[in-house]
Amino acid sequence: MLAKRRLSKSMDDDVVNAKDQSRAKKSKIGGGKRTSVEEGEVDDDTVFVQLLKIAGVILKYGNQPNKLTIDQALFQKKLYQALRKHSRYPGVVQEFISGMELYVEDRDKFRSCLFPCGQSQEGELSNTINYQESLIKLLLGIEILQPPVMNMLFEKIPEFMYEGVPEDGINIPRLIINQFKWLDRIVDSKDLTSKVMQLISVAPLEIQRDIITSLPEILEDPQHNEIAKELNSLLQQKTYLTVPILDALSSLNLCTELLVEVRHSVMSTLSAVKIDDLPVVVKFILHAVTAVDATEVIKELRKNLELESCVLPCQLQPNQDKQNKSVMGTSVNRENSSHDCVAIMFDVIKGAVRFQKVTAEAWIKAIESVDSAAEHKVIDLLVLLILHTAGTSNSKKQVEKLLRSKIRFGHIRDQLLQAVFRSHALVIREYFSSVLSLAQTLLRSPDMSVVFFGSQMYKHAFMMFDSYCQQEVVGALVTHVCSGFTAEVDISLDVLTDLVSQSSSMAAYAVFVKGILDYMENLSPQHIRKLFFILSTLAFNRGQESSHIQDDLHIVIRKQLSSTVSKYKRIGIIGAVMIVGSMACNRIKIDPCSSDLSAMSKESFRQATALIELVRTCIEHSPEAASLYCDEMANLVQKGDLDPQVQELIGRSVLDNFQEDFVIDLIPEIDNKYLLPLKCMYNLDEEESEGGIVINLLPLLSNSLSITGFDGKCAKQGTKKCVSPVSLASFFRLLRLCEEVQHNGNLEEIDALLGCPLYLTNLELVEKVESLSKQERELLCSLLFHALNWFREIVNGFCKQQDTEMKGKVLLRLQNITQLQGLLEKCLAATPGYVPPLANFDSEITEMPPTVAPVAAAKKGNKDLKNKKKQKSEGSKNSSVDSSQTEDHAEGSQMQTENTQGKETNEEGKVFVNLANYRAYFRELDVDVFFVLHSGLVTKSQLDTELDTEVVQLGSAELVFLLEDLSRKLDYMLLANATKKVLFLKVKGDRDIGFSHLRQMTQQQLAQFTAKLLNPLCHHLENAHNFFQVLMAENNGVVDVLRDVKEQQRLAACYQLLLQILNTFFAWSGFAQNENRKLLKSAIGVLANRLKAGDGELGMEELFRQTFRYLQNFQSTVPTCASAVTLTQLLIVISSRSSVSQCKEKIASIARGFLCQSWVLPTGEKEKGNKYNEALEILLCIYLKHTDDVFKSVEEIAGVGVPELLNSTKDGNSLTFPTLTRQTFLVFYRVMMRELDASVKEIPAGTQSDSPEVQVEKLLRWNLAVRDFHILVNLVKVFDSRPVLGVCLKHGRLFVESFLKQGMPLLDFSFKKHQDDVQSLLKTLQLSTRQLHHMCGHSKINQDTNLTNHVPWLKKLLELFVYRVKAMLTINKCQEAFWLGNLKNRDLQGEEILTQKSEEESGGDEESQLSEDDEEEKMEEEEVDGCESDTRKATRDDEDSDSD
Repeated sequence: MLAKRRLSKSMDDDVVNAKDQSRAKKSKIGGGKRTSVEEGEVDDDTVFVQLLKIAGVILKYGNQPNKLTIDQALFQKKLYQALRKHSRYPGVVQEFISGMELYVEDRDKFRSCLFPCGQSQEGELSNTINYQESLIKLLLGIEILQPPVMNMLFEKIPEFMYEGVPEDGINIPRLIINQFKWLDRIVDSKDLTSKVMQLISVAPLEIQRDIITSLPEILEDPQHNEIAKELNSLLQQKTYLTVPILDALSSLNLCTELLVEVRHSVMSTLSAVKIDDLPVVVKFILHAVTAVDATEVIKELRKNLELESCVLPCQLQPNQDKQNKSVMGTSVNRENSSHDCVAIMFDVIKGAVRFQKVTAEAWIKAIESVDSAAEHKVIDLLVLLILHTAGTSNSKKQVEKLLRSKIRFGHIRDQLLQAVFRSHALVIREYFSSVLSLAQTLLRSPDMSVVFFGSQMYKHAFMMFDSYCQQEVVGALVTHVCSGFTAEVDISLDVLTDLVSQSSSMAAYAVFVKGILDYMENLSPQHIRKLFFILSTLAFNRGQESSHIQDDLHIVIRKQLSSTVSKYKRIGIIGAVMIVGSMACNRIKIDPCSSDLSAMSKESFRQATALIELVRTCIEHSPEAASLYCDEMANLVQKGDLDPQVQELIGRSVLDNFQEDFVIDLIPEIDNKYLLPLKCMYNLDEEESEGGIVINLLPLLSNSLSITGFDGKCAKQGTKKCVSPVSLASFFRLLRLCEEVQHNGNLEEIDALLGCPLYLTNLELVEKVESLSKQERELLCSLLFHALNWFREIVNGFCKQQDTEMKGKVLLRLQNITQLQGLLEKCLAATPGYVPPLANFDSEITEMPPTVAPVAAAKKGNKDLKNKKKQKSEGSKNSSVDSSQTEDHAEGSQMQTENTQGKETNEEGKVFVNLANYRAYFRELDVDVFFVLHSGLVTKSQLDTELDTEVVQLGSAELVFLLEDLSRKLDYMLLANATKKVLFLKVKGDRDIGFSHLRQMTQQQLAQFTAKLLNPLCHHLENAHNFFQVLMAENNGVVDVLRDVKEQQRLAACYQLLLQILNTFFAWSGFAQNENRKLLKSAIGVLANRLKAGDGELGMEELFRQTFRYLQNFQSTVPTCASAVTLTQLLIVISSRSSVSQCKEKIASIARGFLCQSWVLPTGEKEKGNKYNEALEILLCIYLKHTDDVFKSVEEIAGVGVPELLNSTKDGNSLTFPTLTRQTFLVFYRVMMRELDASVKEIPAGTQSDSPEVQVEKLLRWNLAVRDFHILVNLVKVFDSRPVLGVCLKHGRLFVESFLKQGMPLLDFSFKKHQDDVQSLLKTLQLSTRQLHHMCGHSKINQDTNLTNHVPWLKKLLELFVYRVKAMLTINKCQEAFWLGNLKNRDLQGEEILTQKSEEESGGDEESQLSEDDEEEKMEEEEVDGCESDTRKATRDDEDSDSD
């Protein structure tokens, strides 16, 4: 009421103002003396005037206010009494009204009656009242006068409705309406309501608004519902009255049903509401929300609120109206008005969510319920910002969690974020603090899609907001860079790089970015490159605004270059090269459309050459630093953005240095003055040997070692520069790239390097390497490393050449690489403690290569381990059946340990090194090398058959080499899930070594490149498939021993790698993004067309179906179990990308086929070991997850396969499942128990509302599950090894727990109708629980800690099972069928444990007399002692048969 009075007071101010204006006008017009008529009182003999005078009101002429001589209430009382006591009552009332009508015919007199009365100095007016009502308002307060006075007023309104604004500015209709407000009592409310609505229907717009907004102050509460219905109807007809109607409705006291109806009506018109009216409409909807319907209302509001349609026309307006300046100005004003209205609307939402918790929760639920990107709207993101701004800390976390989830599932994407910033930048500016906070939180997420979204928020905020916000954004990004977390540093530097490249505004904030220089010690080389690119671009390419940091950069570079610490010198080299790139940037090539760009100035050229010379001076005594400089400069040249002058300078310099340092003329006779005999090797141009060149490798290496020593420590630096073969590959890479840029990719000028020989040694020394001295062995190893890196870089350089001869030489160099790798493995095995020379110079190698243990020690260790295992197996009582399984497990563990140490032991006891552990010491292969895969595959058997030894094609060894590297690159870049582990500082270390060139590509670029390789990859896969198909045909369908075992091993490795590459590629998480769907379709199309070339363009589903069939054809020839796993996983990935329903059954069938296959190695032995067990476990998991009925499948394996195994010999296997042996039983057992637990958890708990059919179905499934569980638990009697017991105890507890939670409620409701089935189920489960009890006793007797850890929880569940069965019988009124007995402790074979037998017998009589309460206490004590009370369930007729 107080608010309403305030409103009334504000409206009546118009009356007071009008009164003041009339007085001022009168004083100006009147001049001197007033006439007696103007100053006099109205005095006539009409009843109206006389009765008013008697009651205390003196009517005045003109603009003077009528005077009230007494208190208002006293006046109304006197007038009422005068009328009632009049001799002509009730006729006098009509006379009074007639006199009043006659009096107010004069406009001035009528206006005076509408104005407040004046105070009389002589009256009895109370001094406490400062405001007087008008005469009309006083008369309306008298009951007998109210109806006729109201009628008179309603009749007077039409006289003034259409007269417009009078000269005195007084709005008479508004004054009349004000008279009806805040009346103490209304005699006839219905009549008043009817007249008001009639007046609204005919009144002009302005008067309609006045009347509607005044309705809550005019009508009494009983009429509110009625008037609300009328207003609701009016709202549907006249939308232009939306604002006043909603204002009125907000102040009316409405019933819930009517409020819901009105809200639905308003919601239905929401899409047609003008943007100016939007805040009022939204305010009304949110004002009427209750806790019951909040979620529904907000969902409907969100659905109908289309901000895009509201704002977009205002944005298009300036582009459409270009006729004249006035129209342009109008459109701009309209756009600003639109933004203001949207901002006001969001302020309304902000107020609602701040003060109404249910509204905030409803918004969260409404946004959370949207499950597709197409359904999300601009308002979703804006509301999330509002919730984050206005909410508490808990609600902020809720918003962050929701936003992360939406981004992760692809529901909220960058396109929506762009639309929000583009359309409502001014609105978002108000919530900038939340934008910054959310961006910071998202950037710290381990999910890369969430991180990318956070980075986009930073970019848009910088581009769209003012300088203050830009400064805050840059500051936040700098904080991320200095945080030390690798993912944060990566993405933050990427954002800064984009901002520097796209916006000139970044120049003003260069000083903030420069602060990162203080934290360079924690940055990786890749981060340092990005940082110096940002700083150098700001310093040299953004004009004078940021040129002040040039001197700072020069100081930092000089300081780092002059450092003797390799880490800081590396920073200086990287920074110097990036600065040269910015100084010598070819701006005309980058932006050819720009007209104001000029060639590089002389001063810039001078500075760039001076910096290059400075770097060369600082690195000439350090081969590693020189190599890093060449690699960094090669990356710069490869981009092709250098100015031609600088490009020519670098190319000429590197060519001269390379020829001078590394290349000499080929001399037929050589003097041997080195540790190893000098020999010219690997010459592909023997016919042109005269006048040829040779890479001077061994002499350079010997000279370098004589200077540095074999320990790698440099001697005192002299004035002469140090030439080392360490720099050979790096120098060639720079030389090759300079030639490519200068000659458009043609390398004919340096093609002699492709076939030229190397000065090595006689490689026959490798066969007698153990007889060499330590220095000779280390020199030989270093020589092989340098030769391999030279060939790798040669292949990198010439792999893209189209000349046939060059292609052949590239393939020959690949053969040289595979040959040298075999030799290097032998040398490394004989050279323990050797550290190879560096090949990747942009980071430090923190993990040294593993030290190779002597062969004799390895043999002794194996022997001791076997003896130990033998003793253990003999000491076990019942482990005879499973001893081989334990032994195999130990052998597998030992094999895994050896693999991690980088060596493998063959049958003869020789040690071979795994070169994968030395990957950091090999030069990185460029992705262009993989175009060599387009060459055909030739196997050794084909060469033997065709007797064509001159064929230069890709051999199996070279194919394995290329595929291993490609698989490694794809695993590094194309992650299967979007989550990337957050690492602090440089924890990930060596993982990034060897991927420097690869990291310059994006994931999308690598995926596009791999898609181009799919055809040759499929071709090689089909060749391997055909090879094994022929092999199996020759050996009656079994992959058997081949004459060339190595060839078969290599082709099997190719098969595995090809499937792994396809699996990694198609499992890439990026294919879930819309922008990569086209790439996915083209990639799937390649595989589909290999099966059947399509004439027309096929749909996505058909392509997936054909691809699945194509890959399915390979199941018959996969040579190893690991390949079978990879193929199955690939099929799962393909099926997950489509909605083909039949794929699940096919995958289960394929996995079962692999389990029913005997896997034989090329040597004729069966596969075994840890890796084989892991592959089997994955296959079995896939089979049980995809099979139609898990319970039947488990029963088949446990009920058919295991008995077949028990009936076989010691080394035998199951006939149905050949992969099931005594060594692999633990794998099968663990997977079956785990999948059985998972399957029973998916059975819904029984409810009373279940139909009989549903109850029967659930009961049947539980019967199958309990039967499988019984079979598996009983297998422990035969396979009693410790691992099997641990699996049984763990998963047995989980099974019983699931049965209590989900199975027992079903039995409660099914017992009466299916008593026999329930009884049978419980009997079967009782046998299993009894066996579990025996296992608990066995664990305690043997005092095995790993097993006894499961016992307390399992015992508790077994007791709970007893009482739960009793509760079920009680519910069904069969509690007499339940009795408790003592279950004796037995071992696994069922024999009674004698240590507690006497105690049980002596206490048996007492225990039988215990009451039910005492039994509960006794059972708790038995849990500690190792005893358990079990239950027997039966009807009275079956009691005797159930007792033991």
